[in-house]
Amino acid sequence: MKVIAVHLDRCTGCKTCELYCATERGSNGKTLLQAVHESPLPQSRVRVEGSNSVPVTLQCRQCLQAPCLDACLSGALIRDPDAKTVVLQENNCIGCWTCTLFCPYGVIYPWPERKVALKCDQCLYMEHPVCADVCPTQALELVDLDQYQDIIRSKRRETADSLHGGKAQSGKLLLDLVQETGN
Repeated sequence: MKVIAVHLDRCTGCKTCELYCATERGSNGKTLLQAVHESPLPQSRVRVEGSNSVPVTLQCRQCLQAPCLDACLSGALIRDPDAKTVVLQENNCIGCWTCTLFCPYGVIYPWPERKVALKCDQCLYMEHPVCADVCPTQALELVDLDQYQDIIRSKRRETADSLHGGKAQSGKLLLDLVQETGN
């Protein structure tokens, strides 16, 4: 299974991922020039939040135990059997946005103008996720799940060491706590 890894230390908050995602996934014309003239304006499935000094890229985490799947009243959210990615079938979405309430990460967004929910599906039906392809700093990267878990373990170790002055035992407690929560 492939997932999009987010390297927060590389993100500059340029929002290139948002712009290209909205153009490629939400636009009829598929070009920026055409997209800015569409009504309603195309919306991105990935978001960059926070300030310029601390930008955070947010997109669906493709939860293994995805609460949004159970919350979807119309069955518009499904898990792709091959890629294991949670996919929104827009034709079946009734715009109730119950999924937005149950998403533990707050990364499913309502699109009232089209009466559908928006969520990242890692550009499942494209060759590569557009956000990862266009990111100028490679803050977004498509990786295998095992590689992603290695990246997470490494980042946790770095964070624990920096919080506890390099003391492995204190850092281990933080790592255990984070692992118990599942993220």
